[in-house]
Amino acid sequence: MEQQRQSHSGHKGSTENRGFASMDEEKQREIASKEGKASHGGSSHQAGHKGSTESRGFASMSEDKQREIASKGGKAAHEKGTAHEFTPEEAREAGRKGGQVAHRRGTAHEFTPEEAREAGRKGGQAAHEKGTAHEFTPEEAREAGRKGGKASHGRDSSESRAR
Repeated sequence: MEQQRQSHSGHKGSTENRGFASMDEEKQREIASKEGKASHGGSSHQAGHKGSTESRGFASMSEDKQREIASKGGKAAHEKGTAHEFTPEEAREAGRKGGQVAHRRGTAHEFTPEEAREAGRKGGQAAHEKGTAHEFTPEEAREAGRKGGKASHGRDSSESRAR
């Protein structure tokens, strides 16, 4: 026990019981919820750091620098095999949220009609291969065809039959 105390205070020996990564998840969440403010209440107790903590830490870095560091962490986690594996539901939710943000910011990709058709075709093909594709009733199929005809010709098919 004495040796363990000495290794923490003297920074000799193992560091596996030190730092953010070694904390339990609840403590990590508590610290992360402080939005970049120091976990010690903002008072600077380290030697050589007096006054404000505004220019220190991850939260004070530019978005590009944060993204670069996060990317390195993600790559390292994948190499170690400890990266989070998203379930299909989590992936859909993340994509939905990202799409909403992109649309609000005006940075969302605007699909051309050709791109949209290709994406739909690929999605339909994948759903059929997985066995998760929606099976249309005859009525649903007629309605979809009617809407498609109306969209491509500017009128519904009943108008064209009357001519």
